[in-house]
Amino acid sequence: MRVLPFLFLIFFSSLNEKSTATAFTGTYGINYGRIADNIPSPDQVVSLLRAAKIKNVRIYDADHSVLNAFKDTGLELVIGLPNGFVKDMSAHADHALTWVKDNVMAFLPETHIVGIAIGNEVLGNDNDLSGSLLGAAKNIYNATKSLGIDDVIQISTAHSQAVFVNSYPPSSCTFKESVVQFMKPLLEFFSQIGSPFCLNAYPFLAYTYNPDTIDINYALFQATEGIYDEKTKLHYDNMLDAQVDSAYVALEDAGFKKMEVIITETGWASHGDQNEPAATQSNARTYNYNLRKRLAKRKGTPFRPKRMLKAYIFALFNEDSKQGAGSEKYYGLFKADGSISYDIGFPGLKSSSAVSSRLSFKEFRAGKLFESYSSISAITLTLILLLLRL
Repeated sequence: MRVLPFLFLIFFSSLNEKSTATAFTGTYGINYGRIADNIPSPDQVVSLLRAAKIKNVRIYDADHSVLNAFKDTGLELVIGLPNGFVKDMSAHADHALTWVKDNVMAFLPETHIVGIAIGNEVLGNDNDLSGSLLGAAKNIYNATKSLGIDDVIQISTAHSQAVFVNSYPPSSCTFKESVVQFMKPLLEFFSQIGSPFCLNAYPFLAYTYNPDTIDINYALFQATEGIYDEKTKLHYDNMLDAQVDSAYVALEDAGFKKMEVIITETGWASHGDQNEPAATQSNARTYNYNLRKRLAKRKGTPFRPKRMLKAYIFALFNEDSKQGAGSEKYYGLFKADGSISYDIGFPGLKSSSAVSSRLSFKEFRAGKLFESYSSISAITLTLILLLLRL
C-alpha cells in the first residue's frame, strides 16, 4: 500500500516541473535579414516561407511589422535583442521587463515567438559589450520568468568562431583565454536554463581565408578525402561537421559536455569581391543544396552522433545595404524580388513565371508547344463534330 502515495508524489511533482523552452523544430531554419531597401514586404515573406515549408525563422531585432505579419501563421520566430541594447538591458532590469512586455508578451500567442537572441557575436569581437552580455541575458530571462513565459521563450546568444583557438583538428579546440572569463559564467547560466550553444559557422569564410590549405570540395560537401583526427580517431568528410565538433570539444574542455550546439548562421555567397573567387553562384548552390541534404538526414556529427544537427541558413535574401566585403550582399537564397537566386528545390514568390520559363525552354523549342496545342485542338474539334452527328 506504500506504493500508491509514492505514485501520487511522482505525479504531482511532474505537474509542478516546468518544461525547458526549445526554439527549433526539425533541422532546417533560415535567417530573415532585412538590411536592404528592395526586399519583399513581411506579408510576402510569410507567403514565401510557407511555400518553401520553412518553419524556423530568425530575425535580428523585434520589428513590429514582422511580428504582426507572422501572426497566426504557425511559423516559429526567434527575435533578436540588438547589440546596441545589451548594455542598457544589463544595467536596468526594469528596462528588460518593459522590452519583453512590448516586443514579446504583446504578440503572444498569435505570433509564435519561441526565442530571444541576446546580441550577436559579442564575445571575441566586441570587448566593450563582453562584460554586459551575461547581465542582459539574465535580466531578459528574469523578465520572461516574471511574466510566466520562460517555459516557451528560449534565451540564447550566437557566437562566431572568434571565441575559439586551435580549432584544427577539432579535438584541439578550446576557448580563447581572452573570452573564458566571460564565456564560463555565461555557459553556467545557459546550462541552468537549458539553452544551447549557438554557433555561426561559415566554411565559405574559412576557405576564402585559406584557399591554399583547404580543399574546396571539403567545404562544399563534395566527394573528398576529408580529414582524420588522430586524437579522437574520427573522420570528417565535410568542414561544417568539423566546425561543430570543434565547438563540442571546447565545451567539453570547459566542463559543459551535455550542452547542445546549434548552428545559427551558415551559408555561401553567390558573388563577391575580386579577392573572393569562391563566391560564385555555382558554389553557393552546391553548398546550400548539399547542406539541405545533410540536414535532412537528421543525424549528428562524428563527435556527437546522437545530437541531431540543426542549422539556420544565412540568409533569406540578398541584402543590398550591407557593409563590408562584397560577398556580404549576396548570401540570399532568394533575390530582392522574391525569385530564387539558384535552384535548391524551393519555390520563389515568382514561381509561376519560373514554371513558364521552364515550359518555354522545354516545349517552345522547335515549335513543339504549338504543335502539341494544334494537335490537341484538332482532336478536340473532331470529337465535337462526331458528337454532333450522333
